[in-house]
Amino acid sequence: MADSTRIRILDQRTPQERDRPFLPGAGKTWLLPFYDTFTRVAGVRALHERAVELAGIEPGQAVADVGCGTGNLSFAVLEAQPDARVTGLDPDRDALRRAARKARRRGVALTLVQGYADRIPAGDASLDHVVSSLALHHIDDDGRNAFARDALRALRPGGRVTIVDFGGPTSNVAGADHPTRGHGHGLAHVLGHLPRLIRSRVAHSPIVARNHGDGIVALLADAGFGDAREVAHADQSFGRVTFVQATRAA
Repeated sequence: MADSTRIRILDQRTPQERDRPFLPGAGKTWLLPFYDTFTRVAGVRALHERAVELAGIEPGQAVADVGCGTGNLSFAVLEAQPDARVTGLDPDRDALRRAARKARRRGVALTLVQGYADRIPAGDASLDHVVSSLALHHIDDDGRNAFARDALRALRPGGRVTIVDFGGPTSNVAGADHPTRGHGHGLAHVLGHLPRLIRSRVAHSPIVARNHGDGIVALLADAGFGDAREVAHADQSFGRVTFVQATRAA
């Protein structure tokens, strides 16, 4: 079992950022207790496993998970490569606390940082990988651009960024709006409606609209990545998801 000293939550925020707004992982703060259950039901784990496979993380490499939430992508990395050195970054303290509890139960070493995507907690050219899953669409235009530039700064030559998010060249991010059966209450009722709620939010989000077509590819290319490209996509109950990668030139 991991020693509790191996699970750290560091606060990277400046005094000016204490009240900086952010969009929670499930869109609403009150949905956080249901978030992990929903991601299991919706098949998000398969997206994380695919992202890790595409990233090609090797033993001992340094990885930053940007917008880590409750840590599910970080845990997918550590399951595939237990010797990877993983740092999760997220502005949501409550989500990070959940990630810390899960890390202790799993007995893995994980550093967690409360902060924002435009300031990755790593020195220049110190990371082998920057990964992010279903977080980019939560960030405004200035934050997106700053994230892409900071990923380039933090990656070593040959280091890779792997992004999983709504969108892509042929995306229909709203997805098919299947009716939800029943009018019950409780957890099953909430989980049954979450895909529709997320599809609706995604379909009407001006930030997600930036992901349409080659939006994420263009974001990384404009930041200075020379080989940004979509490497895969998947159609989920809550919308189409694209996998985009880029490498910092040597």
